[in-house]
Parts: sequence; C-alpha cells; structure tokens
Amino acid sequence: MWWRWFSPEAQKQRLLKKVEHPLARAYLETPFPDKKRNAWELDYLVLDFETTGLDASKDAILSMGYTEIRGGRVQMDGCIHRIIKLNIPLPPETVVIHKITDDRMNAGIHLHDALHELLERMTGKVVVVHFAHIESTFLHAAMERVYGQKLPLLMLDTLAIERRWRERTQQVIIPNQFRLGNLRNAYSLPRYGAHSALMDAIATAELFLAEMSYMQCEKDGIRLGDLLG
Repeated sequence: MWWRWFSPEAQKQRLLKKVEHPLARAYLETPFPDKKRNAWELDYLVLDFETTGLDASKDAILSMGYTEIRGGRVQMDGCIHRIIKLNIPLPPETVVIHKITDDRMNAGIHLHDALHELLERMTGKVVVVHFAHIESTFLHAAMERVYGQKLPLLMLDTLAIERRWRERTQQVIIPNQFRLGNLRNAYSLPRYGAHSALMDAIATAELFLAEMSYMQCEKDGIRLGDLLG
C-alpha cells in the first residue's frame, strides 16, 4: 500500500484530500509529537483490544479499554471501557475467555461510535500498546471501515521496547518472557486479572512507565525517538 512509503505527516496531508469525517480530519490536522521531545513530557493514550480472533480481516473488536498518561502518571479518572455491539452470536470459546456474553454485547455500543470516541482521545497523543500487531491491524481495519481510509498511527509497543532493550544489553531471551504478566512480574508490578481490555490497558500503562524509569537509570534522558527504535 502507498501509505507505507510516506512519513506519518506526509500520509496525513495526502489523506486530508480523501477523508471527510470531522473527527478524522481533526486527527489528521493535528501533528504527531516531535521524536526529539523528552518522552516524560508527552501525553500518551494506552490502549487494549479484546477481539473475537487474531485475524483483523475476518474477526472483530469485542471490547476496547484505554487510559491516559500525563506528566508521567496514569490518569485513572480518564479510563474508558467500551463493549462493542456485534451483529453476530459470540463463539462459546470467546465467552469463556473474555467473560462477555451475548447479553452484555447487545448492551454495548456500535463500532463507529466507539471509534469516534477513541479517535478524539487519540488526537495529538502517542498511542501505547503491548504487542502492537493486534491493536494496529484491528484499529486500521476499523478506520478503513468507518472513515474509508487507514489513518497513520504513532504507536509505541511495550513488548518491542523491552525486546530491543534486552538485546542491546545482551540479556538472555527466554520464551514467553515478553507476555504482559511476565514482564510486569520482572518489574515487581502487581498481578492483575487477564482478558479485560481496561485492566490490560492499565497494566500496560504501568509497565510502560516502569520501562521508562529503568531506561532513565541507564541513559541520560529519554526521547520519543529512543522508544520508537
């Protein structure tokens, strides 16, 4: 796709000629933070999706949870958890894993409403996730469905940050050590329940701050570009 070959800001300018929705246009018109900025000074939106499967071309977002980091602190008063109303019955295995029944799903909100709300909160911020493949592919699929285009993202991945840091410091890589719960344990963070989008978003936010604090001890200052790799 053409958008892979342009900088995010160049992508935004090209897409402004194609996108009409006011929230999408506001997102595109707002610059991403400069990669040279001190990472501690930036605002972040930490996001997690629960999905019906792993393939964004055929599976759906079941719920989304997100919180914000401002001034190096998780903003608990800004937490959002949305269950998405789907027009399909939920597979039994999905109900078992995520504890979201058909009744709870039917009381949820439509994807376009949840995406509008999320996009407004994302505007001007850096998005943080754990294992970016899921959130980036499902978010792009939702954007294409609702806005007609995949909008560019400035996204940090706590898994990728950790992997790069351990490779640079020549640490031994152990299978499964990059799972969210295992990394939190490595940083002596408390254990939270899994398979809740909001709890996983909060858990990711705390892990991200722990990673930055650890890197700060080893490096004289952290810029956004250092975290992007």
